[in-house]
Amino acid sequence: MGLTFALAGKGGTGKTTLAGLLVRYLVEHDLRPVLAVDADANANLNEVLGQEVEVTLGEAREEMKSTQSVSMTKDQLIEMRVNQALIESDGYDLIVMGRPEGAGCYCAANSVLSSVLDKLSINYPYMVMDNEAGLEHISRLITKSIDHMLIVTDPTRRGILTAGRIKELTQNLPMAVGAIHLILNQVRGEDFSALAKMSAEHGLEVLGSIPADDQLAQFDLEGKPTTQLPGDNPAVKAAFGLFDKLVAAHLGQGMTGAA
Repeated sequence: MGLTFALAGKGGTGKTTLAGLLVRYLVEHDLRPVLAVDADANANLNEVLGQEVEVTLGEAREEMKSTQSVSMTKDQLIEMRVNQALIESDGYDLIVMGRPEGAGCYCAANSVLSSVLDKLSINYPYMVMDNEAGLEHISRLITKSIDHMLIVTDPTRRGILTAGRIKELTQNLPMAVGAIHLILNQVRGEDFSALAKMSAEHGLEVLGSIPADDQLAQFDLEGKPTTQLPGDNPAVKAAFGLFDKLVAAHLGQGMTGAA
């Protein structure tokens, strides 16, 4: 029984860092293989995971538009490039959508990604998708089925309002979503009960909170993969605790501690 996770939220909330930690969590708990999808045009999930990207789907799509080949069809060409774009690692693979095409339009790359996910997903019991900041990517329906939508926000009124709009949009789309959770990230002593009350007023259930962490911030500043933070790091421990709730509830077993 597999799981599909999608992360969303406004920019700067740390959703990509959490996406990377979720990939790490699944791999360390032997819930693999995992397909990690960077569906953000401003891709940086690879940096969080410590991976180099040589080919993106956007680049592959551009080549498909401009190349005339007598030896293969466009479908064959894109399939070949997608295989080249798939970054293989221990326990997970990563695929990156890439930057916008032309003057900011990447609808075609989105279409390619959606088609690719349909084919790839059958090979992976677990998928983690990092979406772009805001609402646009969800409205384009990159994937049609999500077990857990994780909306990440900083502990601010504006962040919670944005999270509420993301939930509303998600519920109004022809998308199967098992559950929608709110994660309060970068918390520095804010009143959790007040934040939870505000979230509830906007129809949001708070899964839990993750503290702001100086070590994590330093890793990010120095360009170190944040998935390489030590296991006793407070932010990592808090994130893993939240992931325990999601996975244990779905699989019906305790998941605390690495396999």
